[in-house]
Amino acid sequence: MRVAVLEGGRSSEHEVSLASGETVREALAAAGHEVLRITLARDGTWWLADRELALQPGRGLLGADVAFPVLHGPWGEDGTVQGLLELLDVAYVGSGVLASAACMDKIVFKELMAAAGVPQVGYVAVEERAPEAAGVAALGLPCWVKPARLGSSVGIVRVGAPDEVGPALDVAFAHDPRVIVEASAAGLEVECAVLGPTEAPEASVPGEIVLADAEGWYDYAAKYTPGGMELMVPARISPAATERVRELACRAFTLAGCSGLARADFFVDGEHVLLNELNTMPGQTRTSAYGSLWAASGVPYPEVVDRLCAIGVARHAAQRGHAF
Repeated sequence: MRVAVLEGGRSSEHEVSLASGETVREALAAAGHEVLRITLARDGTWWLADRELALQPGRGLLGADVAFPVLHGPWGEDGTVQGLLELLDVAYVGSGVLASAACMDKIVFKELMAAAGVPQVGYVAVEERAPEAAGVAALGLPCWVKPARLGSSVGIVRVGAPDEVGPALDVAFAHDPRVIVEASAAGLEVECAVLGPTEAPEASVPGEIVLADAEGWYDYAAKYTPGGMELMVPARISPAATERVRELACRAFTLAGCSGLARADFFVDGEHVLLNELNTMPGQTRTSAYGSLWAASGVPYPEVVDRLCAIGVARHAAQRGHAF
């Protein structure tokens, strides 16, 4: 297949996306695909090498069979680029417009999971237009202040004292007018990769995040600096907790209407499992968990990206079979 890899983007995760794109392109080439590298600049323009692209609705994308939008954060992972690809009438890897938008917004996602009875950490939503942090005290300390629609731990502040809440909100509001404050959870940080169509996802062996700095937390540096963390696979959790993690990962994936790929993040304390987030386009860098979890599950990364492209093409064909 001819695969157009989209990387970069307007969000603060631009550099991470470039690193993810490089890994994806190498794996696609290893799987025998023809790869087109399309760079989305910070100003929103699209480039093929040194040529700026002009996009035409209904005309596809450079003759590609499928697009692989390796984009993280707003204007890429949040349904916006997915909507543009729908208008171009090109198949693409990953979740559609609604699922991408819902999972990108941590508040919307948590409310969706709460309605389905999925166990998760306590949280409070705070809006910039009404920044009263009512209910935050009930979460206890420490707690975590996060932009609602960013990933890669960008803009997250750990709050250890009541007088730190206001400044932490200011940091988060600098990134997003919508902020979530989450309670701390005991136990291990566990991640599980999901692969497949909406109705029949598969879950990887869960892995455990072990930080090089035992006193630190899983921030941007720990995620993307070589040696900042170790992914221990399998996670040091019981067989029952392992199955619970895999079950909840697939359940959340289907409930949210995801497609192709996602990474589900959990806190596991003994047999107690709490869902934290579901990332529809998790990092694909050399230090990212998604590919490593599948490798540990017996699926090499070139096979992963190959399957993702096939799922995207099949989903596009199935949609075309409906009149809407």
